[in-house]
Amino acid sequence: MTAPVIGISAYDDVAAWGAWEVEAAIVPAAYVRAVAGAGGVPVILPVGGDAVGQVASVDGLVLTGGPDVDPEHYGAEPHEATAPASAARDAHEMALAEAATAGAVPILAVCRGLQLLNVARGGTLVQHLPDVVGHRDHGPAPGVYGRHPVRVAGGSRLAAALGDGEVAVQSHHHQAVDAPGAGLEAVAWAPDGTPEAYEDRSVPFVVGVQWHPEVSDDRSLFEALVAAAARRRSGG
Repeated sequence: MTAPVIGISAYDDVAAWGAWEVEAAIVPAAYVRAVAGAGGVPVILPVGGDAVGQVASVDGLVLTGGPDVDPEHYGAEPHEATAPASAARDAHEMALAEAATAGAVPILAVCRGLQLLNVARGGTLVQHLPDVVGHRDHGPAPGVYGRHPVRVAGGSRLAAALGDGEVAVQSHHHQAVDAPGAGLEAVAWAPDGTPEAYEDRSVPFVVGVQWHPEVSDDRSLFEALVAAAARRRSGG
């Protein structure tokens, strides 16, 4: 059997090749390398494509990090620190999340991906975490990852991938889940009490983390996603 195909949600941005500067459908290469390194076949899912058709063509889905989700999707006014949203990307990734949920396609949601998944399931977000926790350790400066431990709940799917107890992570986020969406349960916490991971235990594999496992040498979470995708593909 061929390796499972893992779709990676992309976004539109400007990229340059020599003298050419053009709009491009891109993702950070770290996601592609992480999926490939875990044994999956990475496929980029561009904004504007048929989300239902895209999900039908893959065995697993990575919802990637990026800018803030528009607060209008969870009935809130924008905080002054909330960055402008991409309406097209929000709509596309919500459709991906909904199609994957409906089709029981394994999902790994990273940072914004977790926030997007939570909003797609009817949850809300804390728009500026420093207002709540009183520090910026989760995203200390532009382009800099915060490094801190998280406590992982025993018996969770996250623990099956990473182990029980404390795990050191690299994060960069100023928002977080507030009210969890349907089916999502917190399964890891930062020392300040911020929930750093959620999962849906009613399905084979839906895990979302606030940190960035794609920039780590530890491929465990991506390996868990690829393994779940392989089981789904084989009918197991």
